[in-house]
Amino acid sequence: MDIKEYLSDPNEKPLDVIRSDGGFTGIFRTIACVGDSLSSGEFEAIDKEGKKSFHDMHEYSWGQYIARMTGSKVYNFSRSGMTAREYCESFADSRGLWSGEKKCQCYIMALGVNDISNCRDQNLGALEDICLDDWKQNKKTFVGYYAQIIQRLRQNQPDAKFFLMTIPRESGNKYDGLREVHAALLYRLADLFEQTYVLDFRKYAPVYDETFKKNFYLNGHMNAAGYLLTARMVASYIDYIIRNHPEAFAQVGYIGTPYYDRALQ
Repeated sequence: MDIKEYLSDPNEKPLDVIRSDGGFTGIFRTIACVGDSLSSGEFEAIDKEGKKSFHDMHEYSWGQYIARMTGSKVYNFSRSGMTAREYCESFADSRGLWSGEKKCQCYIMALGVNDISNCRDQNLGALEDICLDDWKQNKKTFVGYYAQIIQRLRQNQPDAKFFLMTIPRESGNKYDGLREVHAALLYRLADLFEQTYVLDFRKYAPVYDETFKKNFYLNGHMNAAGYLLTARMVASYIDYIIRNHPEAFAQVGYIGTPYYDRALQ
């Protein structure tokens, strides 16, 4: 056994090492995936008349692939078409996701695609839209709603770890500029909130180009292999972060217990 494989390597970049078993993501026994169709295992079907239909099949979502890799309990806090605004104003309440009954040690947030396509004024907001003392005072922008999700989930599980996912590069996407803005905002949010990290798929994931889509897409959404590949990338990125910040994750087993010592995080 070469222990170096499980330690940090200053020359390694995220996703240089892909873990088929989830790697150290398995230290989290409860995980929630907050997202849209790509977090819901959505398949897009086209019938003989060319009519499209969309089907969220959670068992094919990258979150449930991670569950099977690691043996952890993974919740889909997601639905096709989801935006941060919809999550805060209706979806989470309708599913009881603020109640704390499904509080987790780890939250992976993959929102922004639909927020950007619905952004009429080309303005996603700014950190000034966030009231750290009272999420109810956050402005009604993408940033305000996105931060509200973090703040409210943290109320139930103060020491949970959060991972914020940027949007991968996609050939010919007309929203490319706003997706860059989105990525920059996630980094600022990670700096603002403790125990929060960025999964920068925009920088380190493959470009979703013609070759990628030929292999991993079914019509306009991913196929089963695409969701499995995404699961391996998400888990491997988290594994990379854990290996590079072992002190920050040493107490994961104490999250949600009286034994968690914040002075050591």
